[in-house]
Amino acid sequence: MRVSESYSGILVRLGISLANWSERWFPDALVMAMSAAVIVFIAGLSLGSTLPDLVSAFGDGFWQLISFTLEVAMMVVSGFVVATSPPVARAIRWLATIPRTPRSAIALVALFSTAGSLLSWGVSFIFSVLLVREIVQNVRGTDYRALGAATYLGTGLLSTLGLSSNAALFMASRESIPPALFRISGVIPLTDTIFAWQNIVTALVLVCVSVSTAYFSAPAASEARTADSFGVSFEPPLPVLEGHRTPGEWLENNGLLTVPICAIGFAYLVEVFYSKGPLLAIDLNTLNFLSLMVGLLLHWRPRAFMQAVTASVPATAGVLIQFPFYAGIFGMMTKSRITAELARFFVGFSTKGSFPVLVSVYSAILGFFVPSGGSKWLIEAPYVLQAANQLHVNLGWVVQIYNTSEALPNLVNPFWMLPLLGLLRIRARDIVGYCLLQLLVNLPIVLFLMWFFARTLPYAPPKF
Repeated sequence: MRVSESYSGILVRLGISLANWSERWFPDALVMAMSAAVIVFIAGLSLGSTLPDLVSAFGDGFWQLISFTLEVAMMVVSGFVVATSPPVARAIRWLATIPRTPRSAIALVALFSTAGSLLSWGVSFIFSVLLVREIVQNVRGTDYRALGAATYLGTGLLSTLGLSSNAALFMASRESIPPALFRISGVIPLTDTIFAWQNIVTALVLVCVSVSTAYFSAPAASEARTADSFGVSFEPPLPVLEGHRTPGEWLENNGLLTVPICAIGFAYLVEVFYSKGPLLAIDLNTLNFLSLMVGLLLHWRPRAFMQAVTASVPATAGVLIQFPFYAGIFGMMTKSRITAELARFFVGFSTKGSFPVLVSVYSAILGFFVPSGGSKWLIEAPYVLQAANQLHVNLGWVVQIYNTSEALPNLVNPFWMLPLLGLLRIRARDIVGYCLLQLLVNLPIVLFLMWFFARTLPYAPPKF
């Protein structure tokens, strides 16, 4: 008991110190994106890229993530619509009554965020956010910064180890692999990546460690910064007016059109899952479509559905304006010598034993500037997998090394926080302190597991 109390006291003090530091020194998310763009621009110039080339790369890349930007914005909208529907809202309200103390409330959010993200980071993310909005009204004295960080754990730490892993799904499909990369890697089945027992153990360890860290670092009520201290309060949605004065309003207030639209939508989803298979069919577009259909059905009346959509839109502001800046950074990274020089530095002098750790560090550093799992994998995969072939390191585990380590900088990079910040009405600096604590605790564990499990997996030639 004394060891547990001592450990808890250390984490509480460290968490509070980091949270206070980040609130004072950590800039706004937009400032972080602009600063990263300037740093990458200067690095590109120092490595020989010309000024016009970098300017063009930034401008040409600015809209490269526009489809993804809309997908994430729609994820916020569709998830909010489902979570605020009467049946789901009642379930979330009931769940929020389970924890009785601030510490257990934060741990509950962390558990749902991390475990749920292994199935779908989008659904887990929205569900956790709505759970927090209820908990702050039920469990007084809960630190809002720690709650926000717990909500973000699944997205920031574990989503790439489950069914949301773009890199693993990408390498498992022959049709999605570019010919040049296919000649290096062949097809890497999911049994060698997210369904490998080593990855499952890694995911379980990180869930346990991150939830425990969230629990033991939770400050007492006397030291907590509550939602009220941030001026945040969540009002219930406005009731939908029952009456109608015109035929048009009559259609708005019943489910006459809801039934055929949902029938068509669900029929389409059945066709997609049947033709592609469950694993390949799961992506943001499919999940967003499913959430919209479910949300429409649960709200039943078009007016209630649109009311929920309208309430969710302000939370998408950060996504819509800041994702393009990261796309511009991505353009400069890919069209300059930055990625090639980083790869040469980390991969060039590695050995079979040091390769997992060096690739982990490299992927984490690059992930801070290019926080996009699927597109960043296309940058790294050719030379990382080629080096793995030369050093006889298991290719499937290399994919998981990438998945696990590239997620680490997400804990302090505002890119993936933006939807959360909008929904919880806070700033990145308010939660980065507790996210940084999670990074400090989990980083050595990740590096050890990547190195240790690499030793247990035999090398197998590419499967063409």
